[in-house]
Amino acid sequence: MTISRRGALAGAAGSVAAMALSTSAQAQSSTILPSGRQFPIAAGRHRLVVAEVGATLRSWRVDDRELLLTHDADQLGDSFLGKVLLPWANRIDSATYTFGGVEYQTPASENWSGHAIHGLVTWAPWALVRHDRDRVVLGHTLFPQYGYPFTIVFQIEYLLRPQGVQVTLTACNAGRQPAPLGTGYHPYFRVDPNVNAAKLTVPATTYLTNNDMLIPIGRATVAGTQYDFRTHKQIGATKLDVCYTDLQRVDGVATATVETHSGQQVQVWVDDTHKFMQVYTDDGAPGRPARAGISVEPMTSAPNAFNSGDGLITLAPGQTYRGSWGLGA
Repeated sequence: MTISRRGALAGAAGSVAAMALSTSAQAQSSTILPSGRQFPIAAGRHRLVVAEVGATLRSWRVDDRELLLTHDADQLGDSFLGKVLLPWANRIDSATYTFGGVEYQTPASENWSGHAIHGLVTWAPWALVRHDRDRVVLGHTLFPQYGYPFTIVFQIEYLLRPQGVQVTLTACNAGRQPAPLGTGYHPYFRVDPNVNAAKLTVPATTYLTNNDMLIPIGRATVAGTQYDFRTHKQIGATKLDVCYTDLQRVDGVATATVETHSGQQVQVWVDDTHKFMQVYTDDGAPGRPARAGISVEPMTSAPNAFNSGDGLITLAPGQTYRGSWGLGA
């Protein structure tokens, strides 16, 4: 049997078309959620759901009560709800920084300011490494790209304990040159009916002062200011988008507390690798009531640390960073 070149090409085209139709039919019958696969874990009073996209902490229920301000699995979400922020948290001024004597330009991901905000993995899928009843471990390799030509292998573990949630991140520099790193997390907490009625404790003696573009320009004491929450007190009308530092610790651990009007308390604790806590009262909420939640964000470095060096981690080739933080209720 003789097959002409034209016939072979026509046959191949027919096969490709059939495959395309089959793939299209599969896509129509198998919808992919915007937040990706969902990984539920449970232990005692606690129920947790971690989403594939961004390794997002999407749900935390205690005694069947949702404590997070969050979104459904079939929604995109906004305001970086529950996201992991890597390889930097918060902003890089004008999306430009110098490291090792070389200037880099990253994507300007915050439209109004022209800054780069919250890293490069918030919308990336994370691979499942381990999924037990009370533990889920996800991994992601950040390959070199324009503006961040470094290779970092990340692994994050969400573990439920009787007292709450423990989150542990490891980051290994798998490249051939030193790499800059900052880590952060963006959990939001429900504070029904609103932030005004909630109480807050932040064990910090100083905070970072910002310019009009929200880039740190100095450090000030909290004493005598509206930002002093060293003692547990009501937030009231205070608007917070404040990075706290010089955290006071017990056995190396610093703990912030949020208490709702109904008396529900949430503790956010950080180990000694986390030098900063950003607190935000959700005043710029898009498409939902403002001040319905509050974010307490563990961070290893300050905003704009890629330029200032404040808390910046420099990973040598083959070096691994490891740090933990967690939630209690």
